[in-house]
Amino acid sequence: MKKIDEAIWRPFTQHLTVHPALKVKRGKGVMLELEDGRELIDAISSWMVNLHGHSHPKIAEAIYQQALKLEHVIFAGFSHDPAEELVEKLKPLLPKHLKKYFFSDNGSTSVEVALKMAYQYFWNKGEERKLFVALEGGYHGDTLGATAVSQHFSKPFSNLLFKVLRAPFPETFWGDQEVEKNEAEAIDAFRNIFAERGEEIAAVIIEPLMQGVSGMKQCRPQFLEAIEKIAHQYGSLVIFDEVLTGFGRTGTFLALEQTKCRPDFVCLSKGITGGFLPLALTVTTDAVFDSFLSKEVFKAFLHGHSYTANPLGCAAALASIELLEHKPYEAVGKKMKEEASTLLDHPLVEKARGLGTIFAFDLKSDENVYGSTVGQRFTELVEKEGVLIRPFGNKVYLMPPYCISNKEIHRLFQALQHGLASLLNQVG
Repeated sequence: MKKIDEAIWRPFTQHLTVHPALKVKRGKGVMLELEDGRELIDAISSWMVNLHGHSHPKIAEAIYQQALKLEHVIFAGFSHDPAEELVEKLKPLLPKHLKKYFFSDNGSTSVEVALKMAYQYFWNKGEERKLFVALEGGYHGDTLGATAVSQHFSKPFSNLLFKVLRAPFPETFWGDQEVEKNEAEAIDAFRNIFAERGEEIAAVIIEPLMQGVSGMKQCRPQFLEAIEKIAHQYGSLVIFDEVLTGFGRTGTFLALEQTKCRPDFVCLSKGITGGFLPLALTVTTDAVFDSFLSKEVFKAFLHGHSYTANPLGCAAALASIELLEHKPYEAVGKKMKEEASTLLDHPLVEKARGLGTIFAFDLKSDENVYGSTVGQRFTELVEKEGVLIRPFGNKVYLMPPYCISNKEIHRLFQALQHGLASLLNQVG
């Protein structure tokens, strides 16, 4: 099958320098079985989507039963039970002021929907607000709108993207003595942006508490509360991109629960189906929805996807959310933090941080860009220990499925320790 593999163009891959792809035969729980017989612990939940472990029987059965009844139907002018049941299931789990649910199919599109809705909200009202504010280091997806508000992978497309104002992100970590100073400076910079351009700004987009692709960079709730207050004072909308942070990843169902914020939009995807099928939601307020009500067709939100509210995806999401009812992420997060303490004094580890089931640290290195050799070398060393990771440059993170046992969590951190020891020998 080598020729077939050579025909496949993979995501986020420089094919001139990358190693051959590892072929996975099956997955069960936290484990991935490779074609060559090796087994790896999936320590990153396959790009952060797999909440409950691979091939979970409850979700698989839900998809099977739904497939026997209705696999798909156009969602414009039609509805079906799985979509309606999913909305009813989410209502008590989301802030009460967020009442309107728009379906799409991945994280990028959920963000794209929020950006377009925010822009058209003001257009429908006869206000001209063409600017967006995003935080430095943020990542919100790969479609053009999402790319515009991101600060990763956008360089080739810079001439195609709309203008975005960048505000500082006060990155913090365990033991950070400068956090209050850095927050105050970031809030002042944010306030200055709005003082100068506030009446032109349609929305601010934020990854709450954790910036994923920047390497799980963390901020405190009080920073988010301060900048949201400023944005709302100027009449701008606030978008919380919870694609990564939702469904228990940060220790609560949504990261925003750890704040006093009331965003105008929440974007959901990744873990929504437990890693089985593509699905996304953009959830917003009655005020936003009502601005689209008109006898003029072009004031409607003329946006949609062929697989909008796919019944199979909705069935998977319903099963996944039922599995979250006992909050399995709480025990995982507690054990992760306990094991993380074993790495804090290592000479190659700095800026250790974590929240819920997420743990991350920086490898001390002069290289901190994507594709850095230190990150690649560390990945290979840890893979030899039977663990799959995928650092962002020199920034290493763990985000395992919630079915992981304490013994398997201990094994993850042992693999990191052994990898760090081998890396230290190489650089020492």
